[in-house]
Amino acid sequence: MEFKLKFIVLILGLVFTGLTAGLCFTWSNAVTPGIGRLDNLSFLKAFQAMNRAIINGKFMIVFFGPVLLLFLNTYLFKGNNTSFWLFLIAAILFFIGIGLVTIFGNVPLNELLDKSNLEALSKIELQELRDKFEKPWNLLHTIRTLSSFSAFMLLIIGMLYSK
Repeated sequence: MEFKLKFIVLILGLVFTGLTAGLCFTWSNAVTPGIGRLDNLSFLKAFQAMNRAIINGKFMIVFFGPVLLLFLNTYLFKGNNTSFWLFLIAAILFFIGIGLVTIFGNVPLNELLDKSNLEALSKIELQELRDKFEKPWNLLHTIRTLSSFSAFMLLIIGMLYSK
């Protein structure tokens, strides 16, 4: 039973972390550069629409599930010194780089954008809103991308050392 639980938690943590890393990588390398080419109103409307669409149960489970799964995984592998440390670093990286950065960085920027009535803003106000939103959001997202990818790689390496 214990082996089965360890295996299930490890695989779910690995899959969800990999999906998150893939989402972050794709967003960084295709979505933001693509919509970054749009004019201010189109950019802000597109980002507003994507932010609203992405908040759903499936996304929340996959994106935030590893915060719990990776710490549980670390606990379950406490007897394996190398895997334990790799899994602990992965859990901390994911917690800080995805969990905290998202909650305290990206979400407030998303909420600022969500509260904005874009059609009522002047061209200058649209530019100011974009300036306030785009660069900080992209920087924070780069942290999320690097953190999730690093956590994913550490999980793979830790799995190779697991018994």
